[in-house]
Amino acid sequence: MKRIIITGGNGFIASLVKESLKNTMDVVAMTRKDADFADPDAVRAWFEKQEFDYVFHTAAMAQTADCENYPELTYRVNVESTKVIADICKERHARLLFISTEQCFNAKTCAGPFKEEDSLCSITKYGQHKVECENYITSHLEDYLILRFSWMLGMNRPGIKASPNIIRNVMHALFYQQPTKFTVNEIRGMTYAQKLADQFTNIMELASGIYHISDTNTHNTYESAKIVARKLGFDEETIDRYILPDHERYKERFRDYRLDHQKIEEAGIHFGTFEENVDACLKDFGWLK
Repeated sequence: MKRIIITGGNGFIASLVKESLKNTMDVVAMTRKDADFADPDAVRAWFEKQEFDYVFHTAAMAQTADCENYPELTYRVNVESTKVIADICKERHARLLFISTEQCFNAKTCAGPFKEEDSLCSITKYGQHKVECENYITSHLEDYLILRFSWMLGMNRPGIKASPNIIRNVMHALFYQQPTKFTVNEIRGMTYAQKLADQFTNIMELASGIYHISDTNTHNTYESAKIVARKLGFDEETIDRYILPDHERYKERFRDYRLDHQKIEEAGIHFGTFEENVDACLKDFGWLK
């Protein structure tokens, strides 16, 4: 049985993938208890003691504010330790699967969706970290997958805490009767994370290269929030009371983060539309029949 090391082993995506692979692979979940990613030497020392065929590298400090406020710390975590892992994968002839992000395109002024081969341009430290990692991986490795993620959807389940996403945000606004603003000046993919986990065995065997993990979405974030609210069964009056348009956020520069996913679709991996992803998530958790 082949072995995969999943860094950030207690995180949302890592936990879903662990569950998906548990019967077909020897899964090793690497956490902070094993090595501090702020110490690249400690990361190397830990990896040198391991045997593995794949590394799925999910560990990162992904909060934009953290990356801006603590640039040296987050650079060590996000970039230097990633380069260490890439080097070890090369030495071991192991395949590296690296999570990147739609944020690699966040300085673009043209409209998406963006293709895998489009030039990268980021105005945030986090996006810049991912761009530097991508460039290092593509220039140093032959066997790799760079998976650029859209915003990943999901809900909490026993032992797995979902990352913040639009479904959770809408539920909080409606169930706690908290009026919440959603920007009209942004459009992005929003993909059900379980769809990634369910197809991960096939994703692992894709031809080496860069792939976009995203659904198709034509709605801005405010419109998307209202779609979620309607699917939860709320009437328009209630929706308009608690799901509010934010015309100020990002008004200086509309954010179009959509990722073109034709390449991965042609390889047989399908993520569908935003509406289909919301339906799948709500059905899995009993909110839709």
